[in-house]
Amino acid sequence: MYEVRVEADFAAAHFLKDYHGKCENLHGHNYKVYAHVRGNTLDAGGMLLDFTELKASLRKTCALLDHKNLNDFDYFKQNPSAERIATFIAEKIIEDIPALAKEKKDTGGAYLYAVDVFETDTSRARYIL
Repeated sequence: MYEVRVEADFAAAHFLKDYHGKCENLHGHNYKVYAHVRGNTLDAGGMLLDFTELKASLRKTCALLDHKNLNDFDYFKQNPSAERIATFIAEKIIEDIPALAKEKKDTGGAYLYAVDVFETDTSRARYIL
C-alpha cells in the first residue's frame, strides 16, 4: 500500500450556531488541509498519483473557502465544523478528479482516502472516505 499527501491552506471566518461556548461567536482560523491518496498500484512512471494534479484540485477547493464567512455556505447548515469542512473538501476533490472515487480501492488503484482539516496546530478533524 502506498500513500501520498499534499497540503494547502486557507483563512476563513465562522461561528457554530449549535455550540454553547466561545465558538458560537464569529471568529477565524488559518486552516491547514491535507489530502491523502492511497493505492496498491503505481503507474508506469513509478507514481501512485501525480502530486501536481492533486495539489491543483486541493488548492482550487481551498480557494473557494478562502477569506469567506463559512456560515454563508448552505452546505454547512450554519455549523461549519472542521468535520463538515473536511467532508466538503473531499467531495470537491472527487468532483474534480473522479478517478479518485472510493470505488478505485477495489482495483488497487489510487483513491482519496482521507482529508484532514486543522483549525490550529493541535486541533484536527479527519474525514475518512
